[in-house]
Amino acid sequence: MYLSTLAELALGSRLKALSDQFYAAADEVYRACGASIESRWFPVLRYLWGNGPGTVGEVAAAIGQTHSAVSQLVDKLDAAGMVRRERDPQDGRRSVLVLTDQARKALGALGPIWQAIRRGVSASLGEDGGRLLAALAACEEALKERPIVPAILAEHAALLAQPLEIVPYEPALAGDFYRLNVQWLERYFRVEDIDRQMLGDPERYVLAPGGALLFARMGGQAIGTCALLQEAPGVYELSKMCVDDSYQGLGVGRKLLDAAIAEFHRRGGRELFLESNSKLRTALRMYEQVGFELQPGVRPGSHYQRSDVYMVYRAPAERLAG
Repeated sequence: MYLSTLAELALGSRLKALSDQFYAAADEVYRACGASIESRWFPVLRYLWGNGPGTVGEVAAAIGQTHSAVSQLVDKLDAAGMVRRERDPQDGRRSVLVLTDQARKALGALGPIWQAIRRGVSASLGEDGGRLLAALAACEEALKERPIVPAILAEHAALLAQPLEIVPYEPALAGDFYRLNVQWLERYFRVEDIDRQMLGDPERYVLAPGGALLFARMGGQAIGTCALLQEAPGVYELSKMCVDDSYQGLGVGRKLLDAAIAEFHRRGGRELFLESNSKLRTALRMYEQVGFELQPGVRPGSHYQRSDVYMVYRAPAERLAG
């Protein structure tokens, strides 16, 4: 399932999908058993049935929903003849929610259905069901003690405060070169044989022929990389440029690109080119911004099946002269 691969990023979406599935199942059961309620009514009706009349605010706090959501649900329950609003006999300035006789009759007949739901959920989910309920209770308690929004914002601030550094290759980074590139290739294309060869031994296929490897590092973790491949004396290819998905939007790619161009100039290079794909529009715009110019057709003798874009770098002085 795709959402499961996103882990914490898709927690809300996965819980929403599960919630919709359980609601739909309960509604189907209610209809099959001839019950005259809907699953989304259950929290409000069950609370009023067990605790007596209460305000919208009291109900919302008890069932963990917003005041607005409960108020809208009460409007539907009122229209269905299940709940009515009455003046609080102890405080005439506020209204309380009261179950109607129709609701009490409907709820009174649901005992066997609720028992069947408990047993059916247990039979379907097995021990995982018990663990899920325990995990939900622990999650609810944790959110009370440590609200999630301040925690996320604190982590975001800490992330942005970390310095970004561009560093050259060292043997300890070989695994990161492989990891970052495979992650990127599998997301957009596929890993070709030429990729596996170079990624598996960058010292042999990048450094030994006179190339260079650069890494973007944040908080001691490699989050991006790129390679300068020397094709001939003074002729280099910008290749294997990628940034960890979790760090997109921080300008990491541009800093890597600027560092690679600076290294090209430091080496006295006379030609710098790259091959890419037309669907990578954001990357292509970035290449154009620093001076890469689109060439007609693909590069003769291209090594990559995925390449349909060929670009050549022109330094600022060359562009002005042209």
